Amino acid sequence: MEQKKTSKYRWTICFLLFLATTINYLDRQVLSLTWSDFIKPEFHWDNNDYGNITALFSIFYAFAMLFAGRLVDKLDTKKGFLWAIGIWSVGACLHAFCGIATSGILTGHWLVSFEGAKEAISVVNNTGMIVSVSVTLFIFARFVLAVGEAGNFPAAIKATAEYFPKKDRAFATSIFNAGATVGALAAPISIPFIAKAYGWEMSFIIIGALGFVWMGFWVFVYNKPELHKRVTADELAYIQQDVINDRKLDNYVEETTEKVSFIDCFKYKQTWAFAFGKFMTDGVWWFFLFWTPAYLKAVYGMDSTDSAFPLFVLYMITLLSIIGGWLPTYFVEKKGMNPYEGRMRAMLIFAFFPLLTLIAQPLGHITYWLPIIIIGIAGAAHQAWSANIFSTIGDMFPKKAIATITGIGGMAGGIGAFIINKGSGLLFDYTGNNHIVFIGFKGEEAGYFIIFSICSVCYLIGWTVMKSLVPKYEVVKLA
Repeated sequence: MEQKKTSKYRWTICFLLFLATTINYLDRQVLSLTWSDFIKPEFHWDNNDYGNITALFSIFYAFAMLFAGRLVDKLDTKKGFLWAIGIWSVGACLHAFCGIATSGILTGHWLVSFEGAKEAISVVNNTGMIVSVSVTLFIFARFVLAVGEAGNFPAAIKATAEYFPKKDRAFATSIFNAGATVGALAAPISIPFIAKAYGWEMSFIIIGALGFVWMGFWVFVYNKPELHKRVTADELAYIQQDVINDRKLDNYVEETTEKVSFIDCFKYKQTWAFAFGKFMTDGVWWFFLFWTPAYLKAVYGMDSTDSAFPLFVLYMITLLSIIGGWLPTYFVEKKGMNPYEGRMRAMLIFAFFPLLTLIAQPLGHITYWLPIIIIGIAGAAHQAWSANIFSTIGDMFPKKAIATITGIGGMAGGIGAFIINKGSGLLFDYTGNNHIVFIGFKGEEAGYFIIFSICSVCYLIGWTVMKSLVPKYEVVKLA
């Protein structure tokens, strides 16, 4: 008899997660690629103003992650993801109307076009009020964006755990997590040109609208694998191989659907290990994401269109991170390690690559391409690290707690990102205004060298503490 062909529908789900993460990072990047050339002159911002906005986005994102993970576990993956991307798409589009709102508050002219708002603001003599009002409005828009974007990774990690066995999760995660790189890659070759042609406002609206398109696909494509008509029995058996194997063990306990107490999650050292790893490393990626365009402008005098190709090359390099998903599979299948040991071995390797950022600034005096390449390598190492640290949750926690634990770690990572973004804005203004000299670098260049140096050691510190907290593979048993 003819056998039914085994399906591979799990990769369709992985592709959708990749697209969602791409849109997530596109929306996040619009401000960093438009503020210096378009928004700053209009609203008279300085580095500290931009630093405040990005830092507060980080802290909003951090605390929203805490509740987003919990909400995704409560609503389940399909509804949770829809709510998340719907809210962040609204938040992305809201940025476009901050100019009109600033004009309305300062001049009373609300029913104006984007250009009309610019003209109205330009005749206001109180620069301090323009800065204060516009920054406050952008902070509100970033708040809405952060609340929605906080749901992306908890939902995506939960979907990955539902559709992939443990041995494949890091690879699947590295693929959908590459959406962060592709989003960052597409941003500099699209957003500045949209802003230049149609105005910075339209760049927020056009990019923000992509999320609403994705929602339409998600509604019709996603369902749990055991309920999905496109998933064959063979594929379902492959997906659930961990459960099938675990059921053969004498001490196996069937997982219940009862919700996990939020407080109980903090009782486990595995939670603290994941949270500390995120705290130490998420801020590094966000610093490179938010500040590299400003770095190229401050140090090399590039505007947003000049820096488009270098940034494109930088994020092309970070696509090497997909190797990060394959490496632990190699350790598991070829070296006989358990999934946790394989991931930690891979993460230790990736933790050494960011040390290269120590020489990014010194080599930059030869050509700006050397810092671009080095930051790209560090970014690839981060994304490879990220794919594996996310996968450690599925290794050690039951599926019903995955989004909640992801949210807790995301909050820790957001706090780390807040510290580095706020600190960077203050440091760059201080070193630039006071012409500070540090190890041969002067002004803002000195500030960037200090931050690069901090970023270089974060991963090794994070790995060491994680390994100390959870030295060997231990599965958490939740009632």
